[in-house]
Amino acid sequence: MLQQDNVDFDAEASFEERAHLCQQPFSPFLVEHCGLSALTIASFSEVNVLKHRSNRGTCQNEAMVELVTRGDWHASTVTALQTVTCPFPSSSQCPTLITVLSTSLDCRLGVVHYDLIRQELQPLRHFPLSDKSTTAFFKAIKLGGFSLAFVPFLFRSAKCKHSIAQTHRRNAPLSAESDVNASPASPTVSELWSLVRPYLGWLLLSIIASAVVAYLNIGIPVLLGQLVNQILRAGQLPPVAVNFTMFRPVVLRLVMAQLGQAIATFVCITALSWMGERMSADLRTQLFSHLLRFPMYFFDTQRSGELSDRLNHDVQEFKSSFKLCAVQGIRTLAQTIGCAVSLWFVSPQMTLLTLGVVHSVIFVGAFFGSLLRRLSFQSQTQSSVAAGVSGEALQNIRTVKMFAMEEAELGLYRAEVQKARSLGERLGVGIAFFQALSNLFLNGVVLGVLYGGGQLVAGQQLSPGDLMSFMATTQIIQRSVAQFSLIFGNGVKAWTSCARILEFLRIDPNCDNHLSGTEQIPKHSLIGDIRLHNIHFSYPNRPEKLVLEEMDLHFASGQTTAICGPSGAGKSTIAALVERLYEPQSGQVTLDGRDLRLLDPLWLRQKAIGVISQEPILFSTSIRENIRYGRPNATETEIRTAAKLANASEFIEQFPNDYDTLVGERGATLSGGQKQRIAIARALIKDPPILILDEATSALDAESERAVQQALGRIMRDRTVIIIAHRLSTIRNADKIYVLRDGRMVEKGTHDQLVRNKRSLYHAMVSEQHNPRTKEGEAGLLKRLKRLLNF
Repeated sequence: MLQQDNVDFDAEASFEERAHLCQQPFSPFLVEHCGLSALTIASFSEVNVLKHRSNRGTCQNEAMVELVTRGDWHASTVTALQTVTCPFPSSSQCPTLITVLSTSLDCRLGVVHYDLIRQELQPLRHFPLSDKSTTAFFKAIKLGGFSLAFVPFLFRSAKCKHSIAQTHRRNAPLSAESDVNASPASPTVSELWSLVRPYLGWLLLSIIASAVVAYLNIGIPVLLGQLVNQILRAGQLPPVAVNFTMFRPVVLRLVMAQLGQAIATFVCITALSWMGERMSADLRTQLFSHLLRFPMYFFDTQRSGELSDRLNHDVQEFKSSFKLCAVQGIRTLAQTIGCAVSLWFVSPQMTLLTLGVVHSVIFVGAFFGSLLRRLSFQSQTQSSVAAGVSGEALQNIRTVKMFAMEEAELGLYRAEVQKARSLGERLGVGIAFFQALSNLFLNGVVLGVLYGGGQLVAGQQLSPGDLMSFMATTQIIQRSVAQFSLIFGNGVKAWTSCARILEFLRIDPNCDNHLSGTEQIPKHSLIGDIRLHNIHFSYPNRPEKLVLEEMDLHFASGQTTAICGPSGAGKSTIAALVERLYEPQSGQVTLDGRDLRLLDPLWLRQKAIGVISQEPILFSTSIRENIRYGRPNATETEIRTAAKLANASEFIEQFPNDYDTLVGERGATLSGGQKQRIAIARALIKDPPILILDEATSALDAESERAVQQALGRIMRDRTVIIIAHRLSTIRNADKIYVLRDGRMVEKGTHDQLVRNKRSLYHAMVSEQHNPRTKEGEAGLLKRLKRLLNF
C-alpha cells in the first residue's frame, strides 16, 4: 500500500476491482486515488506565470518551478519525471513526460490540455516497455513520491469517457442530429398542414382581416389621389364657388378607410396571437410526449440540455417567427397584388417596370434562401450545443464547485457561445446583404417612377393626381417588398425551427417495438418468477460490444438472488432487461413463463417492479410528492406508512414542514442516506412483487447503510428480490448468488458454497475486500506495474 499526501490507495485494486472509477472526472480520481493532493491538481490550471509567454523553453522551466513551489511537489519528483523515456527509437516520437506537461499548458489561458497528454502517451499502449523504460517509470514512483497508480493512469485515462481530459470535447456531437453541419430536412406540405389544421378557424379569420387591411391600404392612396384632383380642379374655380362640401365625400371615405384599417389590423394580430400561443403550447406538449415515449437508448446518446433547448427555444422561435410571417406575409402579399392591379389601371407601362424590379428581388431571395436556411440551422444547432454545456454544468453544480472548475466550465461555455455567435453573425450578414440589395432595387423603382411619371405628366398622358396616387401606391409596394426581406429572415428561422422540431416528431417512438405488448398479469396471480433464456445483448449505440453472452439466469419467486462480479460484467444490464428498458438481440426474458415482449411495459414498471438504485434521483418538490411519485393516487396514510417502513418517518417529522419539506433539485437538501430511504419509500408505496436493488447501499456511510439495510430487510420479505452488489457483505444471506465476468455467468450458488471453492472468482473477490494487501518490495512493485501497463 503506497501513501502520498495522506491518501491510502491500493493500485492493483483500482483497475481490476474499481475500474468504474475510470468513468469519473479526471481531477477527483487523481485527488482521491492517485496520491495527489488537491493543491497539486490546482497547480495544473493555476500556472499564471506562463501567460503571454512565447518561448517554449522558458515555459518548461517555469512550469517545473511552479510544480515544485505551488503544487507541493518535491524537486526529486520533477527530476524523476524527466527520466521517464519511451521505448521508441526516436525521442521525437515520444517527448518526456515533463515536456508534455509543460508544453500542454496553454500559455494564454493557463489551462492544462490533458488530451494532449493522452494523445502523446497513448502510442505506448501498443509497445511492451523495455527494462530501461520500466526502471524509469519506477524511478518516478520511488524518487518522486508518486503512488503506484499515477503513471499507469496516464495511459488508462485514454479510456475514460467523462474525464477532464475530454471535458473540452463535451461539445462533440453525440448523435447525427447534433451535427451543426448537417442539412435540415425541410418540412413537407402535409407536415405543415398537420401543424396548422387544428387552428384553421383562427388562420382564416386572420387572412380575412389581412385582406381587408390590404384592400384599405390600396384604397387610401386612390382616395388621396381623388382628393388631390378635386383640390386642383377647385383651384381653377372662382373662390366664391369653392365649398368644403365638395371634398366631404372623399374625406369621409378616407376616414372610414383608416378606421376600418385599424379595426382589421387589431382583429388580424389578435387572431394570429391566439393561434400562435395555442399552437406553441400544443406543439410543446406533443414534442414532450413524443420524447417521453422514446426508447432508453435514445437518451443514452442525447444531452438533456439540447433536448430542452429544442423543446423550448425552437418552439418559441417557431411561434414568434410564424406569427410575424403570417401577419406581415398575408397582408404584404395581398397589398402587393392589389397595388399591382391598381397601378395597371393607372399606367400599364410603369406597372411593368415596377413589377420587373419586384421579380428581381424575389429571384435574389430564392438565391439566398438555401444558404440562409443552412446557416440558420447550423446557428440554432450550435446554440443547442451551448445550452447543453451550460445545462450539464448547472445540473452538476456541486461537482463543479467541489473541484473549483467554474473557470473551466465558463471557458468551455464561452467557446461554444462564440461558435454560435460566429454562425449567428454570418446569418445576420447574409440577411442584411439581402435586405440592402432589395432596398437598392426598390429605391431605383422610386427614381424610375419619378422620371417616367414626370415624362407622362409633361406629355399630358397622366394627371398630377394620378401620378401622386401612383407614387403612393408604389411606396406601398416598396414597403411591402422591403417587409418581404424582413419576413424572409424570420421565415428562415421559422423554417429551421420547424425542421428541428419535426426531426423528432418524424421518429416513431415504437420503431423497435419497445412499447409493444398489451398483456397484464392480475396482481393476485402474479408469482414473480423471472428467467433469462440464452440472452445475447449489446447496447444499440455500441452494437459491436457484446455486453451479455449466452446468459441463463433464474430469479425464483419469493427468493433473494444476488448478482456480483467485476465492473463491466453486465450486472446492471440484467436489471435493465428485466425492467424492459432495452430489448435483447436474441434470447428471451420471461415473467411467470410469459415473454416480457407480450406484457404491457407501462404495467410492468408501474405495478410489477420496484427499483432502488445506487444514486436515487429526487424531484425538486416536497417529500410527500416524491414518495407519491411511486403511486400518484396514494393516500396520506399510505405515504406515511411507506415512510415508516423505509425508516424515513423519524427524520422527516423532524423537519419544520414535515412531509411538505422541499428537497431541492435532485434532493440537494438531504443527505445520501435520507435520499435513499425516501427512494425506498417511493418504491415500497406501490407494493411491487419484484424488487431490484441496484447497489442500493454502496455509496452510503456505515450509519446510513445500517438504517437503509434495516428498511430493506423489512420490505424484502415475500418478494422476488434481485440484488446487484459491489459490496459483497450485503449478499451473504442471499438464497442464490450469480457471479458474472465479461458478460457471462461463470459461477452460481450460495455464499457458503462459493466461498469454499478457493479457486473461484467469488472467493478471490471476498478475500480482496476483507484482506487488503500490504506493502510489497521493489520487485513486486515492478511486477504489478508491468501487469497494469500491459492492457
